[in-house]
Amino acid sequence: MSADIIQAMDLQKHFDGGDIKALNGVNASVKKGEVVVVIGPSGSGKSTFLRCLNLLEVPTGGKVLFEGVDITDKKADINLHRQKMGMVFQHFNLFPHMTILRNMTLAPMKLLKKSQADAEAKAKALLERVGLSDRANAYPSQLSGGQKQRIAIVRALCMDPEVMLFDEPTSALDPEMVGEVLEVMKELAKEGMTMVVVTHEMGFAREMADRVIFMAEGKIVEEGAPEEIFTAPRQPRTQDFLAKVL
Repeated sequence: MSADIIQAMDLQKHFDGGDIKALNGVNASVKKGEVVVVIGPSGSGKSTFLRCLNLLEVPTGGKVLFEGVDITDKKADINLHRQKMGMVFQHFNLFPHMTILRNMTLAPMKLLKKSQADAEAKAKALLERVGLSDRANAYPSQLSGGQKQRIAIVRALCMDPEVMLFDEPTSALDPEMVGEVLEVMKELAKEGMTMVVVTHEMGFAREMADRVIFMAEGKIVEEGAPEEIFTAPRQPRTQDFLAKVL
C-alpha cells in the first residue's frame, strides 16, 4: 500500500464553548487507493471527523495533512485542496434550477477552467457509466432519491478528485434505492479510488473496506481489517455496538 494521502493528527472539535467534544483527539491516516469505512453510533463524531478532513468543519485543535500539506495552516489554499477531495452528502445538494448536465459541468468549467465541450463530454461519459445518460436534460425534481445520489457521486467525479469522502450517502434513501448507490461506490473502490466512507451499511463495510474505524464519543475506539472488527472485535464498546446492529 502506498503513502498516506490524508493524515489527521490529534483532531479536536468542540462546540458550545468547549462543553461538547465532538472530536476528542482523533489520529487517523488514509493511504492512496485505500477504502476506509467509519462506523459507530449516532453522535460518535463520525460525520464531524469526515467534514474536518476537507475543513467543512474547522477543527478546534490538531491538524490535517493532505498530500503532505497542512491544510489547517492559515496559509494553505484550502479551495485548491478541496478540488482534489470529492464530497458526497446525505442530501444530494443538487441545484434544483439547473439540469443534471449543468449541475455536473458548472464546477469543472468554473474551477478547473474546462471548456464546455470537455466538461460535457466527461459528464456524459459518467452519466453513461451510472446508467443515467437519458437524464442529462432532466431537473433534480424529476429524479428518484437513488438517481439523485448517483448524480451527486458522478458530479463529484467530474472534478477528477484524488479522494472521495462519503457522509452517510444512503441514509436518506428508501431501502430499495440503497443498492444502486452502493453499486456505484463498489465500482469506484474496485478501480482504486481512495475513499473515506461514513455509513450504517455494515454489509458494504464488510465487503469493500480495506480498514474499518469504529468511533464512539469523539474518539477512535478500534480499527482494523473488516474481518477483525466484525468477527473478533477486541473492545467491549465495539462488541456492544456490533451486537446491536448486526
